[in-house]
Amino acid sequence: MRLKLVSLLIILSGLSACSTTEKPTKNSDNFSNSANALKNQATSAESIYLLAQNRQGADKIQLLYSARDAAITEQNWSLLEQIGSELELTASVDQIQNRLYIAFAQKQQNKNDQALVILQSLDGQLTQPEHFAWHQFLTASIYASQNFPKKAAPYFFRASETATKNNMEIPQLNQSLWDNLKQLSSYALERFNRGTVIQQGWVNLALYQQVYANSGVELDQAINNWRRRYVGHPARSILPKQDEALTELTPINIERLVVMFPQSGPNERLGDALKAGVLAALDKQNINETIFIDENLSTEEIAAQLEQIKPDFVVGPLLKVNIDKLANAKTLIDTPALHLNTFDGDRVSLQHYFFALNPEHEVEQALEHFLAMGYQKPMLLAPNNANGQRLVDYFNLQWQRYSQTKPQIGFYDDKKDMPNTITSLLEVDKSKERIKTVKALFRQEVENETRSRGDIDVIYILGDAIETRLIKPFLDVNVSTFSDRIPLYASSKSHSKQIDRTDKGDLDGLYFTELPWMINSQIKQQDLREQYNSLWSDQADISQRLFAMAYDAVSVLHDIRQLSVMPSSQFSGLSGKLSVNSSGHIERTLDWAQYSNRRIKPVQLKTQRPVPLFMQTASEIQTIN
Repeated sequence: MRLKLVSLLIILSGLSACSTTEKPTKNSDNFSNSANALKNQATSAESIYLLAQNRQGADKIQLLYSARDAAITEQNWSLLEQIGSELELTASVDQIQNRLYIAFAQKQQNKNDQALVILQSLDGQLTQPEHFAWHQFLTASIYASQNFPKKAAPYFFRASETATKNNMEIPQLNQSLWDNLKQLSSYALERFNRGTVIQQGWVNLALYQQVYANSGVELDQAINNWRRRYVGHPARSILPKQDEALTELTPINIERLVVMFPQSGPNERLGDALKAGVLAALDKQNINETIFIDENLSTEEIAAQLEQIKPDFVVGPLLKVNIDKLANAKTLIDTPALHLNTFDGDRVSLQHYFFALNPEHEVEQALEHFLAMGYQKPMLLAPNNANGQRLVDYFNLQWQRYSQTKPQIGFYDDKKDMPNTITSLLEVDKSKERIKTVKALFRQEVENETRSRGDIDVIYILGDAIETRLIKPFLDVNVSTFSDRIPLYASSKSHSKQIDRTDKGDLDGLYFTELPWMINSQIKQQDLREQYNSLWSDQADISQRLFAMAYDAVSVLHDIRQLSVMPSSQFSGLSGKLSVNSSGHIERTLDWAQYSNRRIKPVQLKTQRPVPLFMQTASEIQTIN
């Protein structure tokens, strides 16, 4: 029990980062230094807490954070609850995180009923995955400690799914979940054998342990079958280690490959671009037979063809509606597959992977660079449509996981609306009003120059190539000459090989993310690019990007199993550096490039994986603020 508690404390001691104090002014910074000096003289959580009682504002909150960290280290649960109750009275504190602290302190004092009341009060408010995972884990732990394994199980499953999907480490989660499952009868386990593939993996492993408990040979065989079916499952951490690496790292041997693209209907052109990429990649792969199937066939027709072909692997479909169709029918449940789009439903097999040219990858890459550079006040410009709204919402949601500041957002309806959106966000319109007022007072010409707001430190454009070429000059004109030049960034949507042939003007200095295949100087397979250009010199940008994706989809198959169990590993492809996250989705790291003197040059920009607020320490929050 002691070891379990210590492991839990290691990560709980970082929860202080969820506290959201106001950004301190220069005076409060000096005051914080004074409080830090006093805190360093304190010898215990209690003494730090007493110091906090004689302080005010942000200084007091920072001391309370430090006292809270010390209380966890000292296992002083009554003081931890007291500190949380005091912080609850402060409006600037993240109340969701703080209430999780209070519930944890109460749980440790066996005040389970009070802790459950707090946890239940947070239902529907848990937007951050770290908050949700810990909420579910704490709730499950309380029920498990009260000997209610059936009540605890759904909460354990949701904690495991959230932690897996978001690459989170929660000490003792897997072991606690496993210990809880061992308390259930086979009948109860069967009733839980549904839902997500993560849940089913846990339940099936527990069932194997019960059914084959008295037969070592059959149990070994069942577990080996489980490993092949549930590659990368979090339950592997509680299995014997000796054969796990050999089982999970063995490359998939593909003799017969099935590829599903739209070969009819309105998306046939996209299917043609993908097919070209697959055929180009097959020249360098040791695959004996490849069969193409129209993904627009009925589920029954596809199932009949697959039954006859018996493929080792399936690539496709492309369209989400067809991925959903096959998932609902469980047509591919026993066949490894790489779908060429994202998937919002429950993954039906851990042998299923998902690959898409997802713009969210670029948004996250830009966000990580902004945080690495210390930018605190980004401004986003996006079209006022569904795609623009989605990407801005995604940026906002991710930004809130790492920073306490709020981005400035500007949506434009069309090119006529762009100037108003930009001048309003930069507050140039207010500057012009002030100039107008001064001129009216003096009733003569006054030398003047408009000023833009000075707190924006980076601008991110999410428009397409045409929109970006209209926005960039507006920004150049409206940023005050008295201010430092604001760095400008954009996504790959801003870049078009077709438009760049005749127009690179007005983009000087703009950074953007892009597939290596779309930047001439970054292409390692120049012979392939030359051959492509000779065959399809006028291909649209989307067709060129789909070609690169399809080429990588076939090329990565040999390594995909290893990538799925080694998240830090990457595959260098035409569409970027590829890795596989714990939910089976391929993530891309694109190249950075910059417009400079009417040319595009590759650049290396600083980036690093940010630490979520939930995992930062009190001192790290001070640094960020």
